[in-house]
Amino acid sequence: MKAGLTIQDMAREIMRQSKAKQDYAVNTANMHMETSGSAPVLRLLGNDGVDRVEPLDIQQTAHRQLGAYLGIPQKYYEKMLTENMGLLADNVNSWLSRSAETRLVRTMDGRARAFLSDRYRRIDNLDIANITLPVIEEMPDAYYESCQLTEDYLYIKVVNPRLTAEVRPGDIVQAGVVISNSETGLGAVNIQPLVYRLVCSNGMVVNEAKMRRTHIGRANAADENFFLYSQETLAADDKAFVMKIRDTVRAAVDEARFAQVLGKMRESTQMHLNTADLPGVVKLASSSFGITEAESGGVLQRLIEDADYTVYGLANAVTRHSQDVESYDRATQLESIGYSVMTMNPEIFRRINQVSSKAA
Repeated sequence: MKAGLTIQDMAREIMRQSKAKQDYAVNTANMHMETSGSAPVLRLLGNDGVDRVEPLDIQQTAHRQLGAYLGIPQKYYEKMLTENMGLLADNVNSWLSRSAETRLVRTMDGRARAFLSDRYRRIDNLDIANITLPVIEEMPDAYYESCQLTEDYLYIKVVNPRLTAEVRPGDIVQAGVVISNSETGLGAVNIQPLVYRLVCSNGMVVNEAKMRRTHIGRANAADENFFLYSQETLAADDKAFVMKIRDTVRAAVDEARFAQVLGKMRESTQMHLNTADLPGVVKLASSSFGITEAESGGVLQRLIEDADYTVYGLANAVTRHSQDVESYDRATQLESIGYSVMTMNPEIFRRINQVSSKAA
């Protein structure tokens, strides 16, 4: 599992960010992009044309959301951003002035981090931490294996050593849970079981069993000041949601669920890969599960190093390679992909081995 922050460092950063964040409900007619130095900035204006905040740098996610909202193809938007910022500003300002709709702009540290619908329901990282951490503290011997705050996501990965078993003699795994949230509109609150493999510190996210809560709610109103003072995130009518999150965190490390996943892991140790063309096996498996060509090379290397030429070995090669990628977000995706590889349906498994046989 990729190393991240300690729970103490993450808690401090969540608190800092909670104080640094501001949200604004703004009519698009009162937004204006300007070029400034090496990157464009976004201005949020009042009805009198005066800036209500300092011009904002624009985070990559906000750029993509802005382009999607205005109907500007992503590749063209990025080309203008890198090659002709003036043209980009002209395009953006023209379409913003025509739409005249209220949008929610999420900001932090002088940056526009998200450009969202006015119906976006704010479920912030501080809310999730306040709900889930007390539940985790109730679990005897549970520990935080890896935590991280990226530009778009919160991750909390917890291992519960009280649920321990062997997949094969000496190959010990433990149950856990991964909690994630996006404050920038890139995903719902997710709570998923986690399996932690001690022999190589691999984490595998069980992606077929998860609780989700989307960020959709009532519209946020915009007035002349357009600053959203009130936090409407987890109000009294959300008590059921809070209880559901707590129950789901506890259920993620349920003994019966862990036994089900353990059974699938053991089954995958009996599915042997065709070793006549291991590069072909890995290449086809990679294309089937969304692993990039560059990542595929790392997976092949880890598979050969471990010399476990089963579907279980291939899945572990994927999760082991996740520790080598730079992005924590992508590392977590690969941990989930590893589970998908391990539980691949018989047709995909057959196709991978058949193609490898022909290639040989």
